Amino acid sequence: MSSIEAPILSIKNVHKQFGAGCSTCQDQTGRALIKNYCKACGTVYACQDISFDLYPGEILGIVGESGSGKSTLMRCLYFDQEVTSGEAYLSQYEGGEKSLFQESSQKKRYIRNHLMGKVYQNPLLGLKMNFSSIGNIAEKLIAAGNRNVGQMESRGKELLEYVNIPDYRMKEAPKNFSGGMQQRVQIAKALSNNPPILLLDEVTTGLDLSVQASVLDLIKHLQRELAISMIIVSHDLGVIRMLADRTLVMLDGKVIEQGLTDQILEDPQGPYTQQLVQSLL
Repeated sequence: MSSIEAPILSIKNVHKQFGAGCSTCQDQTGRALIKNYCKACGTVYACQDISFDLYPGEILGIVGESGSGKSTLMRCLYFDQEVTSGEAYLSQYEGGEKSLFQESSQKKRYIRNHLMGKVYQNPLLGLKMNFSSIGNIAEKLIAAGNRNVGQMESRGKELLEYVNIPDYRMKEAPKNFSGGMQQRVQIAKALSNNPPILLLDEVTTGLDLSVQASVLDLIKHLQRELAISMIIVSHDLGVIRMLADRTLVMLDGKVIEQGLTDQILEDPQGPYTQQLVQSLL
């Protein structure tokens, strides 16, 4: 990654809250919150003023405990939820001049189907469990406008082979697969239209250690082979250490520290980040 290279994705001042807020929690000077929760009205400030850039070919890690806002941020980036406010610019969309969050539902679908792929923590959110594995990939291709059955089958086989799904299981439904194999099918589906950006949300959570290792090896292989830009979210700093070039640390809806992953591991600044690093030792 060159220091003078332009970012492929720029996120600016993203806020996401659940609830309308009240006078108690909307007073920015003396906001009375318990972590990121307003006891008076029940509003949760899940993401608070999040800004970062993602560069071509980079893996950006986002680490934090459960409830820190990292998965909410990923849902907002993939339009699974609407932001409360903020901007997002993608260099390969409208020359990077239009905020993605302000676009119509139709244009957001185009962005999801052509310019981004997402792998969910829960495969039920990313896969049709009763479709065949090839059928899942075809679904994504159809959403992007492909109607050629032969091309879709060929592309499906190519991708499933790439993520090490055996040929004889490609027409099998993911409901019959292990968790690790389901994640591999999700990865293949997310890559089906060659998106420049891949979002990975807690993709190894709940998997056995050996299966985790094989999925992480696959992600590293994909990045080397395809030079795709990735954002990977995890509560496990060990996963981030293995994959990420740079890292954001989130706590209570805020980015509290960011920098090169090696730098954060060697010289964590805040007490929470120090605690995370200490847990690796």
